[in-house]
Amino acid sequence: MTQLWNFGGGIHPPENKSQSSSRPIRPAGLPARLILPLQQHIGEPARCIVEPGQKVLKGEVIAQVGNGMGVPVHAPTSGIVQRISLEPVPHPSGMSDTCVVLIPDGEERWCELVPQPEYRKLERDKVLALIRQAGIVGLGGAGFPTNIKLRPSVDRKVDTLILNGAECEPYITADDMTMREKADQVMAGLRIMAWLLRPSRVVIGIEENKPEAIAALRQAAEGSKTEIAVIPTIYPSGGEKQLIQILTGQEVPSGGIPADIGVMCQNIGTAVAVADAILQGKPLISRVMTATGEALAEPGNFEVLVGTPASHLLTCAGVSKQHMSRLVLGGPMMGYTLQNTDTPLIKTSNCVIAASASELPAPAPEQPCIRCGLCAEACPMELLPQQLFWHAKATEFEKAEHLNLFDCIECGACSYVCPSSIPLVQYYRFAKGEIRLQRAEQQKSDRARVRFEARQQRLDREQQEKDQRRKDRALAAVKAQEQKTADAQATVQDGAVTNERSGKSALVEQALARKKAKAAAASAERTEPATQLSKKAAPSETFTPEHAEKIAVAETAPSMEELEQQLTQVQIKLEKMQSMLEDARSGQAPNVDKLERAVDKNIERVRRAQRAIDDAQQQAVPANGNAEPALSRSND
Repeated sequence: MTQLWNFGGGIHPPENKSQSSSRPIRPAGLPARLILPLQQHIGEPARCIVEPGQKVLKGEVIAQVGNGMGVPVHAPTSGIVQRISLEPVPHPSGMSDTCVVLIPDGEERWCELVPQPEYRKLERDKVLALIRQAGIVGLGGAGFPTNIKLRPSVDRKVDTLILNGAECEPYITADDMTMREKADQVMAGLRIMAWLLRPSRVVIGIEENKPEAIAALRQAAEGSKTEIAVIPTIYPSGGEKQLIQILTGQEVPSGGIPADIGVMCQNIGTAVAVADAILQGKPLISRVMTATGEALAEPGNFEVLVGTPASHLLTCAGVSKQHMSRLVLGGPMMGYTLQNTDTPLIKTSNCVIAASASELPAPAPEQPCIRCGLCAEACPMELLPQQLFWHAKATEFEKAEHLNLFDCIECGACSYVCPSSIPLVQYYRFAKGEIRLQRAEQQKSDRARVRFEARQQRLDREQQEKDQRRKDRALAAVKAQEQKTADAQATVQDGAVTNERSGKSALVEQALARKKAKAAAASAERTEPATQLSKKAAPSETFTPEHAEKIAVAETAPSMEELEQQLTQVQIKLEKMQSMLEDARSGQAPNVDKLERAVDKNIERVRRAQRAIDDAQQQAVPANGNAEPALSRSND
């Protein structure tokens, strides 16, 4: 016999399970339309890949996910996509989200299925990919993607695999009936998961109030090493952490996950979905749901297509709208009231309660806390609900988090035993939501700060580089000036001149002489006659620096073609500036004055260029006129 341990706290609310467990599982049939939210689980929402008016087959992918944490969404039946719009989705706030609205055609035409009965011949990554492609998430809680859960990190070896068949919450019997009628599928899915994880121990935990399910699983598990552990009936023994403590005696650390202690827990419905996906190739498009409550004439469990409106399931169970006071999605302890009966039932939906006014009466008004301590006695996580309540009500979120607020599983046991009718769980949910919001804002602020600091560092670096370049240029200029001064001083020391100023003039003379020699070598034919004429005109004249400068200027004077090219360039620029000025005046631009000054400057440049051409032409005429008499005299 399997050894069992106890956990602290817990309560014994009325079970109310016999109403829905007396009938076998029935098909819910096709509704008039299916509403498929793009996000039905924890993680990244799926991206719609169909368009309105498109025909789809049963099991076809209609929304895909990227590489993040998420799974695709499939068409539960064949039909036509009517629209993609915002529709009410299952949420305590009654919020709306993006959904694909599908109109069934009644033909139930499947897409191509690829079963893998020989999955043991495949690689484990391939089997995990098939589970992900089938859109399977945990069907007993928040809907964590199963493929990620079945791929623990290398440092977290799973020694114990637990299949959760406790189903401790009142009214809900979906897992109970699944174990009774689909025990072979449950065991098949469990074997696949055990093959993936290779644990040393596999155990199924079932509450003792389910004798038929216990017998069915024991028969299906004959010849295997799977343990069937019958645990006491107490709420919330079906909680993941509580069931682990009952079956292993280990406690999941605060803020940790079961894999931290080498344990993994999966749900009964998840095992069936894994078996269907691998052995038959079917994606997760339906699940067993409980429809119960005093307002239903035929309560029971139904095989419901994902996306079926709650109103359709209620109709199948014979709802009496006159007697229905509240419609609760989930159980009475952890569920919430639905405001719209057309809200779709999704992968994580397991129960709908159509309750009468006497069955689930409105809660009594909240009274002041009397500090009785019953909430602390009932808490299965051994927290301090009273202190958490005070801190949450006073918005002292840091203090609440310090008291392990996020270890609360929101089972509702504290609210159930509170004599003051304080909705404790609602306060805890409020505090958790605010803390998550503050964390998100802090992360956003941190990212903005990092971006600002990176930008500031870049600007500082660029400014430093600019300053360094400026310093380098200034240093180079100082060095050049020092070199010139040194050269002049060296000339003085050589005795060629008597002072530094004369030394600088000597340097200028040397530069002009070098420039003259270079020009003479390039145009020897033109330089030689000019030199002869200069010698005839002034044979005894002393050569001075002023003469060298005049000769260099004369030899480097621009030609007529260069002057005409300069005139053309300044005229083109003048026309461009005048055009810009006219555009600025017509558009009343603020830079009209600046453009007017630029036009005036260009006009002056055109005039100077024209005068330079005129002067060059005037100098050319006397030169040509004097050349002929000189030649004639020389011939004589």
